[in-house]
Amino acid sequence: MVVPAATLTGPRSGIKLTGTAPPLDWPDEDCLPWELSGPTRTPVISTMSLMHIDLAFGKTGLRADLPEGFRYRVLEARTATPLPDWQATLERALDDPIGAPPLAALALGKRSAAISVCDITRPAPNRLTLPPVLRRLKQAGIASDAITILIATGLHRPATEREIHEICGSEIAADYHVVNHDARNLSSHRYLGTTRSGTPVYIDERFAAADLHITLGFIEPHLMLGYSGARKLIAPGLAAQETIKVLHSPKFMRDARAVEGSIEDNPLHRELLEIARLARHDFIVDVALSRDRSIAGVFAGDPEVAHRRGVDFVSEALLETLDEPADAVITSSAGYPLDLTFYQCIKGVTAASHIVKPGGAILLAAACSEGAGAPEFTRMLAEGISDHEFLQRIQDAPVTIDQWQLEKLALVTTRRRLFWYVPGLPARYHAGLWGQSHATLESAIGALASTLAPGSSVAMIPEGPYVLAKVRAHEMTR
Repeated sequence: MVVPAATLTGPRSGIKLTGTAPPLDWPDEDCLPWELSGPTRTPVISTMSLMHIDLAFGKTGLRADLPEGFRYRVLEARTATPLPDWQATLERALDDPIGAPPLAALALGKRSAAISVCDITRPAPNRLTLPPVLRRLKQAGIASDAITILIATGLHRPATEREIHEICGSEIAADYHVVNHDARNLSSHRYLGTTRSGTPVYIDERFAAADLHITLGFIEPHLMLGYSGARKLIAPGLAAQETIKVLHSPKFMRDARAVEGSIEDNPLHRELLEIARLARHDFIVDVALSRDRSIAGVFAGDPEVAHRRGVDFVSEALLETLDEPADAVITSSAGYPLDLTFYQCIKGVTAASHIVKPGGAILLAAACSEGAGAPEFTRMLAEGISDHEFLQRIQDAPVTIDQWQLEKLALVTTRRRLFWYVPGLPARYHAGLWGQSHATLESAIGALASTLAPGSSVAMIPEGPYVLAKVRAHEMTR
């Protein structure tokens, strides 16, 4: 059987195959080797004499040459269809929202408003969603100088002036009060009480003091919260570190229900909903994005009802199921901006871990052009202790900022083998990574291949955490 040359196209990743392959057994009878162009198809390709795959990497992407002798399956980011007229859909969503009065009606009689938006690490289309929101607030009588736009940084670094213009658009950045949240300054937060499970709730005073509380975000799988959006723009987005530390403590991080793609019985999701209620979360404008980051859905209105509608939409659009786990995965951190730091690229590892056999291998390529991450995370990464030692050390110790990201990584590396290509991460950290670090992608792929038996199954995820995949028929030990 001769497999014809084919190309799977997309704005950020693709695959090109040439050569001859032996007869194949296809896991899905409707997934044939010449059917590779649909945005939601998952092609299964067996042994090839030559195979290239383009990984989302930095701003430019990265081509990987893959060795023959393995069974490859490419998991492209499934995508919803971009809206033919997103502007009209957004306008309708604001005037006829889900489970809430129209935004203009909600704003009547209010003297001030606070709007929480994602920081530079998230591709939320704030420049598109902010203008019609601000227009309705103005029509309702709220002056522009009474509106505060907060960059929901959580514990990330503050946005630069250039990034604020990128996040909000230059006109809005010039005409409105746009500020960074600072989680490390407790005095700039208001204490709102304690959740039923004991989390102290401190939220940015500028948000808490406003009459109207709005969040703008987008919905995608999140490594421990299930899905992003809505309540996440309040906590951890606008929370003090005293709140964030508890939310990221082992109590939540090691709960098997706090994972990507699930809000059902997710304890962290429940906790954040309670915090958002304490903060008087009034209205959301969340969107779903297509593969090229066009708007594919708008979910505005009640923070819980509208968000749940959006989660259902995104889950239906993105979820890919496999009949069995893979022996190995080659993945990315979805490119810029998610692979700016090593801290962020861990999300690509946790997402891949759900479809790899226990004892299997994961190779992640991420640019890490800004290095390791925040100072606290950088210090822990430089310590060079083993993953088992790290998990044991933090089990009952006071929570340190950013320990949760290494904790999530350690929960994977103690069960799977890791291979890294992270050229932007300074060399002094590489020896202490939990897994093998390589100077070139070619070397990393070669090292991974040398550990696999002929015919092993290799799943390739060019867009990393933007792919939501689970194994249908097999339970895997975490």
